[in-house]
Amino acid sequence: MRHRTLLGRLLQAALFSLLVLSLAGSIARAQAPAQEAALALTAEDPQLEWGPCPPFLPAGCAIAVVHGDPSKDNVDVFFKLPARSILPLHWHTSAERMVLLAGELHVTYDGQAPVVLRAGSYAYGPAKLPHSGVCASAVPCVLFIAFESPLDAVAVVTAVRQP
Repeated sequence: MRHRTLLGRLLQAALFSLLVLSLAGSIARAQAPAQEAALALTAEDPQLEWGPCPPFLPAGCAIAVVHGDPSKDNVDVFFKLPARSILPLHWHTSAERMVLLAGELHVTYDGQAPVVLRAGSYAYGPAKLPHSGVCASAVPCVLFIAFESPLDAVAVVTAVRQP
């Protein structure tokens, strides 16, 4: 009987200690400031700063950084391609995760069949895999793209045969 009482008291003390530690952790988390603010944007948001694309991409192409620093890992962007324009063959150091927000984009990755993206479509592009595209719609193609590595786009220059 004596062992049960001692065991009961030890259990009560352990449970009480866990409760106190749990409450202390909750209070500490509640008081800790958030590291960064939450964010919600659309591609039409007036606070976005649209900038030019690399020169090998079509005139009128634009990029807006949504979150992160384009020179560092984990950057998210909106990418706008003019209607009926051609996206030349290129690759990125990073894998890219994309969602087409507007338009219709036909994308071809080297060695794979072309795919047609429509608003709401998700696509994944592996790092360094060359790809090209066509914004086939009468409206601009707008993509949300998440890059794992710093933002870049490297043109693939193909040799032109001389007659």
